[in-house]
Amino acid sequence: MKKWLIPVIIIVVIVFGLYKWGVGFNNTAVKLNENISESWGNVQTAYQRRNDLIGNLVKTVQGAADFEKGTLVGVIEARAKATSINIDPSKVTPQQLAEFNKVQGGLSGALKSLLVTVERYPDLKANQNFLKLQDELASTENQILTARTRFNENVKPYNNHVKTFPNSILAGWFNFEGKPYFESEAGAEKPVDVNFDFNKKKE
Repeated sequence: MKKWLIPVIIIVVIVFGLYKWGVGFNNTAVKLNENISESWGNVQTAYQRRNDLIGNLVKTVQGAADFEKGTLVGVIEARAKATSINIDPSKVTPQQLAEFNKVQGGLSGALKSLLVTVERYPDLKANQNFLKLQDELASTENQILTARTRFNENVKPYNNHVKTFPNSILAGWFNFEGKPYFESEAGAEKPVDVNFDFNKKKE
């Protein structure tokens, strides 16, 4: 073998190795990113189901003529905020996810206040349609928790793939950035603070 062929072969092997590494990194990152997109779709579906149920719940509660208007307005406004945020999972930032989490937490708090306030209305509590919606909401909250957990589970292998060295070098070249995790909603560990003032004139 001619001596000049040896460095040529070495260069070809190195270039081929770098090519295989780049292709392997990119393809794996794409697949992991698709898993995140799919799990995010499930998160959105679960939240959309809750929003639909809350809309029906509000209509049912509005049938109680003397029900506190302020409580309903709070739920309606929180629901409007929660549905106003759209996130692209391929470009999601920690700030976007934190804002999404914040408004969804605000809706959860408003909904809890509504359900506690219903305790003052025996007829409404006995309404079969209301009871059915309440049960479906409880089931949907579990679906949301599961969807958020699975989203985080899909984010972890992706982040491990793009953030660990030497893959982190290629991640910058291919524009693959780490994804944020869902964190617990602010105040989720605290009970809802409801002030029962039965002497207060209803709005």
